[in-house]
Amino acid sequence: MVKSFFIFLLAVIPTFGEVLFDGKTLKGWSVQKGEEKFWRVEEGVIIGGSLKEKVPHNTFISSAKRYGDFELTLQVKVVGKKPNAGIQIRSERIKDHHEMIGYQADVGPSWWGKLYDESRRRKVIGNWVSEEAGKASKEGWNDYKIRCEGKRVRIWLNGVLTCDYTEKDDDIPLTGYIALQAHSGPPFEVSYRKIEIKEL
Repeated sequence: MVKSFFIFLLAVIPTFGEVLFDGKTLKGWSVQKGEEKFWRVEEGVIIGGSLKEKVPHNTFISSAKRYGDFELTLQVKVVGKKPNAGIQIRSERIKDHHEMIGYQADVGPSWWGKLYDESRRRKVIGNWVSEEAGKASKEGWNDYKIRCEGKRVRIWLNGVLTCDYTEKDDDIPLTGYIALQAHSGPPFEVSYRKIEIKEL
């Protein structure tokens, strides 16, 4: 009886993931040399971009570890003129270049909740799955959940499933780094917080 109850407890107690951001520093994140001025930590938030100057090219900070199948959760907010950013998953840094290559859960007006293929196919490969998905974003903080299982990538925005994409190309890697992007363009800032990942 006791053994059965213990097994039941193991089944119902949630498995907590790994916290990727300590809320104080960029420890555990890699910033390319020369890009440091576009990334900082303030009041428990990672901030990318600049409200004072144009961001000349896409800039990223990336995790120290590669991940395959996982569920990633975080909150994102953008401010400024024409803000554009993204959350890289299963991605790699391009050698001797500022860019990264891989899937990106997009961030910004008209882009929220879509799946873009950064530096590879260079297009949206996972569009909104419904009319509700296109209306899921809001002012201020937006909740993202990104789940990768084998070839399947799903994105939820504020609790609404926005993208359900299954990769058909067997040559596309199913592992890679997690990264945060601030896109090139007019002065803007993107903020990220509460970043956690659970490997599946």
